[in-house]
Amino acid sequence: MLFYIIKRILMTIPVMVVVALFVFLMLRLSPGDPAAVIAGDYATAEDVERIREQLGLSEPIVIQFTKWLGQLAQGDLGTSIFSNKPVAELIMQRIEPTMLLALTTILFSVFVAVPLGTLAAYRAGSWIDRVVMLFSVGGFSVPVFVLGYVLIYVLSLNLKLLPVQGYRSPFTEGIGPFLAHITLPTLTLSVIFIALIARMTRASVIEVLEEDYVRTARSKGQSEVKVLLNHALRNAAVPIITVIGIGIALLIGGVVVTESVYNIPGLGRLVLDAVLARDYPIIQGLILFFSFIYILLNLLIDLSYSLLDPRIRY
Repeated sequence: MLFYIIKRILMTIPVMVVVALFVFLMLRLSPGDPAAVIAGDYATAEDVERIREQLGLSEPIVIQFTKWLGQLAQGDLGTSIFSNKPVAELIMQRIEPTMLLALTTILFSVFVAVPLGTLAAYRAGSWIDRVVMLFSVGGFSVPVFVLGYVLIYVLSLNLKLLPVQGYRSPFTEGIGPFLAHITLPTLTLSVIFIALIARMTRASVIEVLEEDYVRTARSKGQSEVKVLLNHALRNAAVPIITVIGIGIALLIGGVVVTESVYNIPGLGRLVLDAVLARDYPIIQGLILFFSFIYILLNLLIDLSYSLLDPRIRY
């Protein structure tokens, strides 16, 4: 087990190096002069040269990459061109809303989607199955920002049930205000996630229910609840966990749109502001940060396979 964990951790190192190389070359090899693009159309020659020196673009590309890797090894993601603040500091200032929104979305989605998918598999071909599949198709079809504005119009403006926008920290302002402000963004972001997990859960459980050991468990007189929980759902867990990991990529992309719709001061808003301002150090730092989080979560999911199915360890 220990050897398997070490092997999986070592395999993530080349992935992070490739991501770092891609992020580095994204700016350096883009068409035109990166410093002039960042400075804007009305910048003077002095402004362009200042940005060039700040980004180290005057040096050979090999030296630039070596210095940049050295900064990354020290936790230095660079300095924002316009705010003149460290990118790591800006990320830490915005990380709380994004992480809590992602956490509530994942928890809510799993608790809703897995039972829905299991029920649809158990009643395959019934009206319950058709409703779940219809919801899954609709969840993929409706854009996040459209669903967000619809929920704002119905639940906030018409029914006056929830705040329209904003964020309240649970650590400084209490759980009540936090839940009131995080509910709409969580519902908005959860729809596509629930659709993805429910669809995969249904397919996996249907496949497992046709196995011989499920028929054997039923022939021994076990209740349908025990058959579903102890045999079907447990053995279908690996593909379900896999699709949760894949859905994290959708979650990262949806956070940017959702935070913009609900005016949440998180990393999604920071991405949007950096793109509009053409602040490349922030964009690079955020790509690296999101990539690291995605790789870390997928590593944890890979390690969970060995707990769900011991055969994977070998």
